[in-house]
Amino acid sequence: MTSPLDILRRYWGYDSFRECQAEIIDSVLNGRDTIGLLPTGGGKSITFQVPAMMLDGITIVVTPLISLMKDQIDNLRERDIRAVSIHSGQSRGERHLALDRVRLGHARIVYLSPERLANKDFLLELSSWDVSLIVVDEAHCISQWGYDFRPSYLRISAIRKAFPHAPLLALTASATPEVVADIADKLAIKDPAVFSRSFSRDNISYIVRYCEVKETMLLRVLTNTSGSAIVYVRSRERTARLAKLLAANGISADYYHAGLDPADKARRQDQWKNGHIRVMVATNAFGMGIDKPDVRTVIHHDLPPTLEEYYQEAGRAGRDGLPSFAVMLVSPHDKSLITRRLNEQFPGRDYLLTVYEKLATFLNVSVGSGYNQVYECNFTKFCKTFDLQPRPTLSALRILTRAEVIEYHDELDSRARLMITARKSDFYSLQLDPDTEAVLRETLRAYTGLFADYVHIDEVLIGYRTSLTPDRVYQALLTLSRMHVVSYVPKRTVPFVLYPTSRDETRHVVIPREVYEVQLERVRRRMEAMRQYAYMTDSCRVRYMLRYFGQTDAADCGKCDVCRSRRKSDTASMTESVRSLLASSARGVTLADMRRHFPGSRFTPAISALRRIVDEGQAAETDGVYTIVNKC
Repeated sequence: MTSPLDILRRYWGYDSFRECQAEIIDSVLNGRDTIGLLPTGGGKSITFQVPAMMLDGITIVVTPLISLMKDQIDNLRERDIRAVSIHSGQSRGERHLALDRVRLGHARIVYLSPERLANKDFLLELSSWDVSLIVVDEAHCISQWGYDFRPSYLRISAIRKAFPHAPLLALTASATPEVVADIADKLAIKDPAVFSRSFSRDNISYIVRYCEVKETMLLRVLTNTSGSAIVYVRSRERTARLAKLLAANGISADYYHAGLDPADKARRQDQWKNGHIRVMVATNAFGMGIDKPDVRTVIHHDLPPTLEEYYQEAGRAGRDGLPSFAVMLVSPHDKSLITRRLNEQFPGRDYLLTVYEKLATFLNVSVGSGYNQVYECNFTKFCKTFDLQPRPTLSALRILTRAEVIEYHDELDSRARLMITARKSDFYSLQLDPDTEAVLRETLRAYTGLFADYVHIDEVLIGYRTSLTPDRVYQALLTLSRMHVVSYVPKRTVPFVLYPTSRDETRHVVIPREVYEVQLERVRRRMEAMRQYAYMTDSCRVRYMLRYFGQTDAADCGKCDVCRSRRKSDTASMTESVRSLLASSARGVTLADMRRHFPGSRFTPAISALRRIVDEGQAAETDGVYTIVNKC
């Protein structure tokens, strides 16, 4: 009989599971509802991908991250594991193809965005599937105590009712005890098996550096460390500026954010992963799904909004288990920044309704229309058109999304895709102009699998090989699409909005209290926890963070800047005490005297201090007696 370890070796080439992975897999295979708490880099995906290859039916994975779906499906295909995704960012043709593959048994794993569960037709389709396992990734999103509450996650209960015998696996990388309890409640898990890997990352030294000028400290940290690094910032503009600063000071660097062209993002990411670029300056769009084990340093130039997000981002350091650093740069200005950030994240209710109304005007969506329609939305143009501030406006769109009034998506990693829909025999009768014929011929030559599935294509590369401009390639592909020769999905270069219901009159729009007021108070508390972490000077940072995540037995790490400072202070104090003892004794001090003056646990550090004093020439030893050396 095939075992989970056999599957792991066959498809992933690993000889053993990481901590908690095997236990979670065994629990799921035994049909028990399970909650898995694995830190960033802990291998959450393995815990459902391995069972998916052992169970007879389909494994459904509900996840809010479209970009992560793409990364995981690409990785699975490289291992010859069949998987598909279904989300609102796809064309109708792509969704139909994905559903056909599921119906024909050509997919073992199906990734769903939670918003698809609002579609009654899709739920009807879903009820006909043979589902063996339900997975809820980023499960903190179902909790109102979580840091990214998504009401659409509450519909997962509908899947549970349709497949009562399928076990449910809820996974998250960072959750407080109240979030874990809320996950179990919302998913109707009465007796879950809970597996929690310690949040402690013993190989990472957590350090906070207080400074007036962060750029100077950033250069100092990177100059005094080696190896691959990530620098996290909170604005796209700052990624480019800091990367330029680092390069000007001889540090190989590039930048990354969600607004870059997909091909450009892929190129920069590959150069960093392959070691051609040492430092990536990035927004939090970078890192999800990227498993680079040898990141030695993660620096937060800007204060993260919550400890959950900080822990996940800092945890991208040292995944190979070797000593690494998580450094946070903090200035006096950051205290007021936290308050301003809260106000930007939760603009007033009137502002939310204003954004809803102006968005409909911008997209030309009239009252009563728009149901299940997708509209491209140039966010920058939208703000300029109506003189709206970008940050509170973006927050408003996200709150409206959580309230399920709209769906706003700004994940821009959407390369062009193409599939051949005509039969091969039809090609002989096609009447095409020379440019269109050249584009079709080159596309068929350059890409495989076009007759079976959508394949990512690069219009620039096709243009280069056919000596045509990218715009001419685009027009040729549109022509082929209109002729039903291909199904062509151009790359999306702007965010998009989907209306899950018809547009309402603004006065009828409902923003639930749980989505706004309740979340506001909880975010306020999480930001305060972040503020305390950043500015504490008398408590171990790791101990504080672990207790925040529910590890009440956490001890001091001994490696964070607070512990090191305390140890340095304790060492200086002990050295001074030993020096005073030597100076006060005319006959000198023996080891027996040292033991009497420094009993118990104090004896060892006292002896170390005595040796340092002797090594520095401030004391001398003769026949086991230590005396002070008087220097002129």
